[in-house]
Amino acid sequence: MTIRVLICDELPVIGDGLRTLLDAVPDIDVIGTTDNGMEAIVLARTSRPDVVVTDLTLRTISGLEMIRRLGKEETRPNIVVFTRSDADKTVSDVLNAGASCLLGKDASPQELIIAIRAAAAGRTMLAPDVAHRLVTWFREQSDTPETVPHPEVGELTPREREVTRMVARGMSTEEVARALTIGDATVRTHLYRVRTKLGVRDRAQLVSLAYRSGLIHPAARAAGEEPGPAPGPGGEEPGPQAGVRAG
Repeated sequence: MTIRVLICDELPVIGDGLRTLLDAVPDIDVIGTTDNGMEAIVLARTSRPDVVVTDLTLRTISGLEMIRRLGKEETRPNIVVFTRSDADKTVSDVLNAGASCLLGKDASPQELIIAIRAAAAGRTMLAPDVAHRLVTWFREQSDTPETVPHPEVGELTPREREVTRMVARGMSTEEVARALTIGDATVRTHLYRVRTKLGVRDRAQLVSLAYRSGLIHPAARAAGEEPGPAPGPGGEEPGPQAGVRAG
């Protein structure tokens, strides 16, 4: 399957650079580039891209407004936001507007390609630094957030709790694997099982549930201490790496 992509960026040099990069990928077909938010909407209606890769700064209307308007279209493309902004509010606004993936402009070419493929498949992807900003945003909402009971958290094994905490603190799959001395594939398997047990679709929902359920405690994190994982359903004790923290 070929993924049809529309690129939107205020700076033509960036748009052209992304086109050159993505044109070299066999399963991606760049159908156009534009620096204009209104033109992007017209192109989305006429060319029907599977994925729109966009910055938030565009001519005529902002990238954020463009995303909101595309979300109301009968045939809606999936959105990958590729932005230099590091504001926590940007993360919240972009996800609420309906973007599928959010990357910083320091993302590698491979991360962008992976995000486009994830968006085309209907999945959500957040860059590790974006996930970290999302965690920070959740922490700052309240010093004593209300904990919502989530009985399904009790079904997680100690290692699954450990991996969930590390991901919720903004660590990437590779960082978790290095910290726990396990393979990347093993981390992904743990995360798949966690998402299945908790009924969440993606990393953003997993982070949110970790805080709302009390699996991660903002006050303890801010003080530089992380509560140890509770025993699993069978009374198992956490593994020897349970205290590993993000760098």
